[in-house]
Amino acid sequence: MHTAIIKPQFSPITIALMVLGFIVFWPLGLAILGYIIWGEKFGGSAEKAQSYWNKGKSWCTSNSGRRHGHHHNHYASTSSGNAAFDEYRTEQLRRLEEERARLDEEINEFHDYMANLNKAKDREEFDRFMNERRGSRQGYTDDNNNGGNGGNDDNGPNNGDNNSGWGQDNR
Repeated sequence: MHTAIIKPQFSPITIALMVLGFIVFWPLGLAILGYIIWGEKFGGSAEKAQSYWNKGKSWCTSNSGRRHGHHHNHYASTSSGNAAFDEYRTEQLRRLEEERARLDEEINEFHDYMANLNKAKDREEFDRFMNERRGSRQGYTDDNNNGGNGGNDDNGPNNGDNNSGWGQDNR
């Protein structure tokens, strides 16, 4: 069995080497710090280091689906060995997916509602601004704006809503 000259533990010599490594070239200091912290897990052999690396890599790939919201496929494809429980789990997952779809639809409807509400508010503010602007101009009257016949000309819509023909109802 081979013994390491510098053991992977916090000792005066490893701390001094780590500090010196950070001073000379920071990645070297970081590598020494990694050796001090995780050197025991590698056991000093390339085979143990490779097996540790492969174990971590397989854990990351098995959990990658869960981070992106695809965890239901992972659970649905595994079996517990009990048919009744697997059927129950499948039913519950289907129910949860239906609930998620319903909630997503409600969110979209709410966003549409808020967009329409904001459009209506913006239209109201714009109309108020335009009315104030028209009122502040000298020599400008409604008769000048509507061709002298009070808004009953054939050039614009006259639907009786008094909002300059923008077609928005005031409920």
